[in-house]
Amino acid sequence: MKTSIIVTYTFTPAWLALPREERNALEAAHIFPVFAKYADRVSARFFDAEAFHTAFSDFALLETEDLKAYYFLIEELRDSPLIAQGYLVVNDIFMGIEDGFRQFEAQAGADRDGQGK
Repeated sequence: MKTSIIVTYTFTPAWLALPREERNALEAAHIFPVFAKYADRVSARFFDAEAFHTAFSDFALLETEDLKAYYFLIEELRDSPLIAQGYLVVNDIFMGIEDGFRQFEAQAGADRDGQGK
């Protein structure tokens, strides 16, 4: 079952004070490889939000059927310099299952009919 996850985060003033070349180098060295490692199990899309929202500067939309892979990806990100050195703060995480109620109803119906396990 595919789970959709929205991770909201904010880049701190310390990050913004870095030259763009250094920011790009940190992302290339510490962020892109983590997402690449899990790309076969966790898809990721990234969005800028600072011009549209004040509670966070960016968000990521992740999708996975493997919550363990998602969890390990997050753990690796937490160990990265971007989070460990305070350049990025995760604000909130929202998880959901698209049309989960439909899957529930289908399974509940199968269980009532003696077909579900």
